[in-house]
Amino acid sequence: MWKRSELKRRAKGSFKGNYWKTVLVSLLLTLLVGGGSSAASDAGSNVGSKSSPNSDVESTYDYSDNDADSYDFLEEDSDAEEKELENDFNELRQQLGKPGVIAAVAMGVLIFLIVFLIVFALCAVLSAFVLNPIGVGCRRFFLRNLHEPAQVGNIGYAFDNNYKNIAKTMFFRDMYTFFWTLLFIIPGIVKAYEYRMIPYLLADNPQMTKEQAFAESKRMMKGQKWRTFVLDLSFLGWYILTGFTFGILGIFYVLPYVNQTNAALYETLRYEVPQGPVYTNQGNQEYV
Repeated sequence: MWKRSELKRRAKGSFKGNYWKTVLVSLLLTLLVGGGSSAASDAGSNVGSKSSPNSDVESTYDYSDNDADSYDFLEEDSDAEEKELENDFNELRQQLGKPGVIAAVAMGVLIFLIVFLIVFALCAVLSAFVLNPIGVGCRRFFLRNLHEPAQVGNIGYAFDNNYKNIAKTMFFRDMYTFFWTLLFIIPGIVKAYEYRMIPYLLADNPQMTKEQAFAESKRMMKGQKWRTFVLDLSFLGWYILTGFTFGILGIFYVLPYVNQTNAALYETLRYEVPQGPVYTNQGNQEYV
């Protein structure tokens, strides 16, 4: 039975032993594939106020002696504005009811949908044939980094090793997760944890078929989903600190730490080896 503390200790040692390369690959995984989280800040805008154009005239009156007249004036002004708004609404409704306007609106909606579908299709193709294989290559880097200082060149591993099978399997993983998410989100989250090990399985063995990858990931995550969820929650404090540092802490520490821990989790579940070699800052091999 694996423990979070053991996984994190091993991941931290591997990460620190190959620091800058691990940071670079983690950043790439986050930017291209969404392998982590980032923090952002929004700036607010100030709205200036303008004085009434009749302020000079109004200042000449003594409102304390004419309260009743003022209330009547405000009530009449309010009624006039309400009537004007109603007239504008009726006019707008009549305009929208014309056949030409309806056709123009329908054409605008149709063009928007077509553009949206084209952009969605292009993003899906880019994700399936480029981003997902890079994601598998990044997982390959983290797996190798558990045993030796890995090289950044591992990120291109999927393009040279059964590329079509990797792209196909990852495409179906994304598609199944998407459709499950449509069922009130919760089933999608459960399935995301069930499919979690697929990219690591492909990084470890690119010859594994789609059916084998799904079946093996399901077997590995059986009874482990909740514990893995708790493992993810254990990094919540680090994510909060990342927000306070505008993402800087995440880039240089949290994301590499999380990605390396996930690789250690895969190896533990796959080969039942919760302990193994890690590397110090000098690249010297140690065991925990």
